[in-house]
Amino acid sequence: MTQGIYKVISNLPLAPSVYKMELEGDTSALTRPGQFINFKIEGLYLRRPISVCDYSDNTITVIYKVVGEGTEIMSKAKEGDEFDILVGLGNGFDTSLSGEKPLLIGGGVGVPPLYKLCKELIKEGKEVSVVLGFNNESEIFYKNEFEQLGAKVYITTVDGSCGIKGFVTNAMEQIDYDYFYTCGPEPMFKAIENAVEVSGQYSFEERMGCGFGACMGCSCKTKYGNKRICKDGPVLLREEIIW
Repeated sequence: MTQGIYKVISNLPLAPSVYKMELEGDTSALTRPGQFINFKIEGLYLRRPISVCDYSDNTITVIYKVVGEGTEIMSKAKEGDEFDILVGLGNGFDTSLSGEKPLLIGGGVGVPPLYKLCKELIKEGKEVSVVLGFNNESEIFYKNEFEQLGAKVYITTVDGSCGIKGFVTNAMEQIDYDYFYTCGPEPMFKAIENAVEVSGQYSFEERMGCGFGACMGCSCKTKYGNKRICKDGPVLLREEIIW
């Protein structure tokens, strides 16, 4: 983990209440897809954890949804603004377990961390399928970006306005896969858990107090005792989770 000042390169809307922010700064602490960063927001006590969508040698891309005061302030950031950020938090996805045909399943703002994962898996020569679940067509983002990486992309919408009508599990029935990775809300996880017969990794979205394991405020029950989502996760193996 490193702490530093990061400069905003761009901060643009992608969908209703969803923004893509690109930052410039030290990325040496990012070692795996699925890690997150923690923004200090002026005037607010707690930092805001945001998953990393992509990163390079000196840039970080995050996609976030405006859900409260902190992200509302972030959405107003302009090019050249600066944030104090903790970088390289959490335990990311393990690509060594992926099999040959991994399936990536993202729900809403659970989609972003799967982008860097998809990049890495395709670089490793894997045949990647991606399911992106949204409520309606207006919420869809990053479909083209995943396709440009070479993944086969399936879209689901609850209202049927685009792609397959229903939930991510409705698309999963049509796909041949031997491992899965997913990020999204917990109700989606429980539906996936009832649908899958293979191993996989869940990346949890949790409210976090500190973001680095000091407060135990974001724990999850596992076969090995309570694990902290911010420190031991956010990625946990399917086999260890107690639902």
